[in-house]
Formats: sequence, structure tokens, C-alpha cells
Amino acid sequence: MPHSHSSAPRGRVRLARGASPWLLPTVATAAVSLTAARARRSGRWAAVAVPTTALAAGMLWFFRDPEREIAQGRVISPADGVVQSIMPWKDGRTRVAIFMSPLNVHVNRAPLAGTVTSVEHIPGGFVPAFNKESENNERVVWHFDTELGDIEMVQIAGAVARRIVPYLSEGTKVEQGDRIGLIRFGSRVDIYLPEGVDVAVEVGQATVAGVTRLDRS
Repeated sequence: MPHSHSSAPRGRVRLARGASPWLLPTVATAAVSLTAARARRSGRWAAVAVPTTALAAGMLWFFRDPEREIAQGRVISPADGVVQSIMPWKDGRTRVAIFMSPLNVHVNRAPLAGTVTSVEHIPGGFVPAFNKESENNERVVWHFDTELGDIEMVQIAGAVARRIVPYLSEGTKVEQGDRIGLIRFGSRVDIYLPEGVDVAVEVGQATVAGVTRLDRS
């Protein structure tokens, strides 16, 4: 049976940690412009209120963080998105790259239970995440000590996503499916499956963080 790490009601949606620097000013501007438009019956304020309210609504959607029933499996998807590529690596591992669009949930989750052994921020560019050169983008490299050994996961910023917000630090113990960080406005997440682990997903397949199993029994 699936298991859940949260006591919150199933289906409940909260806002992602790290969203406030973008969300609060947008919502505040929308509230002020709406209030002014109604109080003054001003066409100018109405012209401001419509796009700012739409933007605020979009922000609330972008930064949603729904509760999930965490699936069983050795390795589960760390990100919502679409499998962009599956590549064998020189050291025997297999890299699964998941592209996250701005419409996806941006909160990433731990693919396995274990301990965070390192969280490294690497400066870089901001080319679109579907571009091969995005491997040199701004990114955060995670390593987890798990029952399968060292697992590497990389959060990669894209053309729009200019900030990656890790929630955890080195030494933190995690359960499979725990929230570990946020990529603002989507991008890409790579996970490296150890040698001997068969991939259960295909290029073009949609994934759900904490739900889609990446390994095959």
C-alpha cells in the first residue's frame, strides 16, 4: 500500500516554501489595485488590477505544493514533468533527465530514503532547460547515502527559473518522498540510477514527484 509522510488531509494543497519573495509583492499589488479600482471606480486602476490579479492567480498556481500519497519502489521520481532523456553514463549509471515546465509543481522530493551527504550550489548560465547546453546552467547537486549506495540528483535552473531553493542541508536524514527543494518556475531535474538498476520509464513519459516509480523490479 502507498504510504504518506504527512498528516495533512489527502488532496490538500499548500504553497511551496521559498515562494514568498515572488508571491507576496504580486498579491499585495493585486490587492491594492483591486481595492483602489473599487473605491474610486477608476478605469486606470481597473486597467492595473486586471493583469496584476491574473498574475497573482498564476503565481498561486505556480507555487502550489500538493500533498502526495508516496508510492512504493526503490527509486521514485523527484520531480513533476516529462522524461526528456535517458542516457547511460560512463561509470555504469543511467541518467534520467526530467523536464519541468512552468505548469508543473516546482517542489522536488527525495527519490529514496537516506542521508543527505552533500548539497553543492554551482553557478552557471540560464539557457532553456531543453537545450543540451543547459548542463552548464546554474544548478544544485545533491548526494544521498541510501540502501542503493550514493545517489546523485541535480536541480538545474532554466531560462526563467533563476533561483533554486534547497530545503535541506548536509547531514539531514530524509524519508522517500520528503520535500527537499524548489526550482522557481520550472526547469530540469536529473537523477543518476546506480549500475544494475533498470529504468521503468520512457522518454516522453509524464512523471509525478513522489508517485512515479523510476526503477523496474
